[in-house]
Amino acid sequence: MPTITDHAIATPDKPAFIMGSSGEMVTFAELDARANQIAQLLRASGVQTGEHIAMMLKNCREFFEVVFGCARAGVVFTPISTHLKQEETAYIINNCNARLFIASASLGDVAVEAAEHAPNLVGKFVIGGEALGFEDWHTAVSAQPTDPIADQSLGVPMLYSSGTTGKPKGIFRAPENTSLDAPHPLKLAGMYFGFNDSTVYLSPAPLYHSAPLFYNTLNMTGGGTSVIMERFDPEQALALIERYKATHSQWVPSMFIRMLKLPEEARSGYDVSSMRCAIHAAAPCPVDIKHQMIDWWGPVIFEYYSSTEGVGFTIIDSEGWLAHPGSVGRPLTGVPKILDDDMNVLPPGEVGQIYFDEIARFEYFDEPGKTEEAFDTRGWGTVGDMGYLDEEGYLYLTDRKNFMIITGGVNVYPAEIEGLLVTHPQVADVAVFGIPNEEYGEEVKAVIQLLNHDEAGDELAFDLIQWSKERLSSVKVPKSIDFMEQLPRMENGKLYKRHLMDAYK
Repeated sequence: MPTITDHAIATPDKPAFIMGSSGEMVTFAELDARANQIAQLLRASGVQTGEHIAMMLKNCREFFEVVFGCARAGVVFTPISTHLKQEETAYIINNCNARLFIASASLGDVAVEAAEHAPNLVGKFVIGGEALGFEDWHTAVSAQPTDPIADQSLGVPMLYSSGTTGKPKGIFRAPENTSLDAPHPLKLAGMYFGFNDSTVYLSPAPLYHSAPLFYNTLNMTGGGTSVIMERFDPEQALALIERYKATHSQWVPSMFIRMLKLPEEARSGYDVSSMRCAIHAAAPCPVDIKHQMIDWWGPVIFEYYSSTEGVGFTIIDSEGWLAHPGSVGRPLTGVPKILDDDMNVLPPGEVGQIYFDEIARFEYFDEPGKTEEAFDTRGWGTVGDMGYLDEEGYLYLTDRKNFMIITGGVNVYPAEIEGLLVTHPQVADVAVFGIPNEEYGEEVKAVIQLLNHDEAGDELAFDLIQWSKERLSSVKVPKSIDFMEQLPRMENGKLYKRHLMDAYK
């Protein structure tokens, strides 16, 4: 596969990426030179091949400069969520054995406190300002030569699970080929989605998440241009598609919902006809929301199901989804298996835990016990999601096993209820989970974020329950509804439901 250096030689002035709000452009020649300087700095700081660094950066130009610098220095790099607190940040820095820590100045308070609890760091750098005890990143990098280091080899990411159901786990997959021109992990998906050197890829999500990281590096390594939003704004996303004639993009369902709930004049005011492939994943997409997106943008909506662990990969286009609404497709890699609690394979239509056969093994870094729990005796792997297969082999998700509600002996999957409630015109976001009930074990609880929080109250809660009764079987209807001004959903689309569940239980 070509490298950034190849594109720097062939098309030095072509933008590798453009920052959405500022319009700042970084060419392939600039990215290549900066990556060499960063590789030089890593070596000068004592970071050698196979060692780790951590980075806690907002979406900024430096993010991918660091990524490509590590990628040619054989260094394992860990992007950390910009929403974590000091304790979780320090845990990840220490758990991944980071030698260097790079942080955005706007996150300085958390970064400084976390670094104080990370005694093995040999270097701390800050971008875009000052932080106590941290060196200025630009000064340090600019002092380095732009020549390649002598011992280049492929560096890889080690991402951490989002921690929605427990403490974050480092997900490590050692590269099979350490050459800089090794195939990209998403090469097959890139071929399916039609990525090439003319691709203009809109990236609206935080870069520390696996999908934006991997799809942007796939696009740039292939010679395409990425347009990176500093933060997601629904109308700005439409404006950027029109301005740069974006051909590809990556979304989570909450972004679709926010775009669909824009005023009609805003939705219809931008030309999105350049979009050939709008990809979404990360969380279940309500069926009605996806129908609306296909009606609006046409049959360019593609969905996949996978995980940071890389346990299988299913895919479905608009035509396939319209024929199998709610499905996340058939496998591109791996063979899906649905297992019951006794690890027996279930027939089509029956819900169980999703495993995949014929997958490459991964490990949870420094967590051999949790690694073993992710695989059965046959080598089939899982990340704990529940679902079923239909007769044609299409996979459907129900919810994570941890979030399933058992009320009166009946299994209830919150994702179905959430998918309905979010279509209500007054609802912006929703979390459904089980809370204790003396008679039934658990009962269904909904916590709702409204488009206008001033409307919250007992009267609206009653109306929403009645509205649900008209559309759901009685066992799935929330017994009570509370309102929050902002649900703990991260920009990567993941809902931190664990925090809500802990508070209510």
